[in-house]
Amino acid sequence: MTIQLQDICKSVSGKEILKNINWEIGSDDCFLLTGPGGSGKTMLLRLILGLEKPDSGSVNLLGDYKYASVNAGVVFQEDRLCEQFSAVENVAMVNARLSEMVAEEELVKFLPRERLFIPVSELDEVERRLVVMIRALIIPSDLLLLDEVLRGMDEPLRKRVISYIRDKAGHKGIVFVQRDDTSLAFCRRFSLG
Repeated sequence: MTIQLQDICKSVSGKEILKNINWEIGSDDCFLLTGPGGSGKTMLLRLILGLEKPDSGSVNLLGDYKYASVNAGVVFQEDRLCEQFSAVENVAMVNARLSEMVAEEELVKFLPRERLFIPVSELDEVERRLVVMIRALIIPSDLLLLDEVLRGMDEPLRKRVISYIRDKAGHKGIVFVQRDDTSLAFCRRFSLG
């Protein structure tokens, strides 16, 4: 599967955010989407997901693709967790075939077991990002879109998380959106702004 963005233009409140963006993301591709704040990185992800429509240009799904829109595992900038549910419940709820036991097995790779069963509202920022990351990776998908997935993590944890993401991704395309490129030298860069 290849996602092709052709001549994408997008304005918000009369301000042009994206102009003539051309980009292809295929299976096995790993990109670092970079650019200054306000350059349209998050908007570009929303366009890929079909959550927004471009003013002009198109997002095309090439190859023998069985879905009408991109089937992606997504980490948004906001955590989007169910605050009163535990980490295990938040991860298990996204996949009907996933048991809480499997969710726990994945979460315990990064979080102490006693933190898995308290409401996620009581977790710190990094713990919450880990829950969101595991939730995005545990669903069947063809692409991973990871907006600031590494936010707040120190270098040793970043390396562990990146290794986990790459292992879980298999042959899926991966797009990291990060303000800094620490530990992401293996990615091809796509820059905005």
